[in-house]
Amino acid sequence: MRYSLIFSMMFLFLTAHAQPEKKIHFSAILIDTHNDILSKVVEDHVVFDSDLKGTTHSDLQRMRDGGIKVQVFSIFCDEHYGRGSAFKFANRELDSLYAIAGRNPKKMQIVYSYNELMQAVKKNKLACLSGVEGGHMIEDRMDYLDSFYKRGVRYMTLSWNNSTSWSTSAMDETQHAFIVTPYGLNDFGKEVVKRMNQMGMMIDVSHIGEKTFRDVMATTTRPVIASHSSVYALCPVYRNLKDDQIKAIAKNGGVIQVNFFSAFLDSTYFKKMNAFVKIHQAEYDSIDAAKRSGMATGNYFAKKYKNELDSMRAPFSCLFDHIDYIVKLVGVDYVGLGSDFDGIDSAPAGLDGVEDYPKITKELLRRGYNETDIKKILGGNFLRVYKANDHFAGTR
Repeated sequence: MRYSLIFSMMFLFLTAHAQPEKKIHFSAILIDTHNDILSKVVEDHVVFDSDLKGTTHSDLQRMRDGGIKVQVFSIFCDEHYGRGSAFKFANRELDSLYAIAGRNPKKMQIVYSYNELMQAVKKNKLACLSGVEGGHMIEDRMDYLDSFYKRGVRYMTLSWNNSTSWSTSAMDETQHAFIVTPYGLNDFGKEVVKRMNQMGMMIDVSHIGEKTFRDVMATTTRPVIASHSSVYALCPVYRNLKDDQIKAIAKNGGVIQVNFFSAFLDSTYFKKMNAFVKIHQAEYDSIDAAKRSGMATGNYFAKKYKNELDSMRAPFSCLFDHIDYIVKLVGVDYVGLGSDFDGIDSAPAGLDGVEDYPKITKELLRRGYNETDIKKILGGNFLRVYKANDHFAGTR
């Protein structure tokens, strides 16, 4: 009896002290602010609440296995959708999210406020929000913006790579490709920002140009988010944030959710990718002629040339270099995670899908972050910003 008690005490001690990263990880409110699985649901007809390992980065069970408590699902269509089609397509993706949640009421819940989010987490349900990735989906209509909010959309990326009539994108400002001047927000764009502030919809500055960014920061009265952006100083691509932008977001009380795309983390990725494209140019030209979407093209090559593309993935350490950079520049209160899973065709080595999120906590711990700061990065910082925007919390 005595030895049984001793062994029991030893077991409890070892359990309590083994793998502290798991205790931290699964007690945190882990939030990913950008996942594109709904595009695959609609375009590729995958079933999110089935086992999709090996096919996608995400599915419902793997999100739960990875410890995700809150997922912001991206609502996305590209520049081929415009007036008469963009809003309709966006609602198809929202319909899909509602249908999936309706089939799984014990596992997930669409939430409309900070209070409902916290209640869903307490019930061990995946709290589901959505974010519209591209202002072109409101088709220059404020009533469409209002409609998105009523359906649970809680942020809008003001532009995707394509500019709108009222907001210029980072791609167009960098390439000087937009025919309308001046760049930035026009009067309607500023009214969109003000309306989003009034409703409690977060303004997402990922993808927008520097002039648009400055206009947003001069107009908004609420903290903003960058739902899936990384650091320009470490990887100088048009989509990443420069130091002055990072500082402005911190001053505003916002948060930068670091993107997992290899091309936005590893400054050598585009050079390697250009060489890959050159080798397979004929296939790219054929797919371009068929006018397939960028996502469909990426999926095709990812499956056919998996080994080649895997060798080009960003090192695992790159993701944490970007997190460390933001923390050193402005502090730990202004960084989080916006994976872009299922919207990217290359994530860092070791991050094959949402089930791998515990590896992030383990590495943050290894790099010297304490439990409090890790929980901020995993979701606490985003919760703060969401709550600051959600002045209608609990009134729905």
